Amino acid sequence: MKPLLLLGPPLLLVLLAAVPPGCRGIVIPRCQLVRILRQHRLEGFVGRTVADWVCLAKHESSYNTRAINRNKNGSSDYGIFQINSKYWCHDGRTPGASNGCRIPCSKLLDNDIADDIKCAKLIAQRARGLTPW
Repeated sequence: MKPLLLLGPPLLLVLLAAVPPGCRGIVIPRCQLVRILRQHRLEGFVGRTVADWVCLAKHESSYNTRAINRNKNGSSDYGIFQINSKYWCHDGRTPGASNGCRIPCSKLLDNDIADDIKCAKLIAQRARGLTPW
């Protein structure tokens, strides 16, 4: 981000405004994330608390909806919950991927985390907990 700062604040604002709102990732404040997770009924889901899910998001992505991390096996982890492309989403480049959540990985990188939560719930339900993370 530092090279963009050299362009000056006015040009930086123009560049940021050119990015459509749905494409921007955000760092979700912890208290806001708690509210969202409660709305999606994660309290008590697979025996875990909302605090467990918040801790998971903090350690996986630092609450960043645009987080992407590459793995040694050629897969990548996407979004606030770092959902893996080998098993859960389709990124078009992970060999032998199964896309268990039936979702493009790119959908896990926007600021609407409803689909991230839906997929994370499926993962947790199949594992009977948060062990995949």
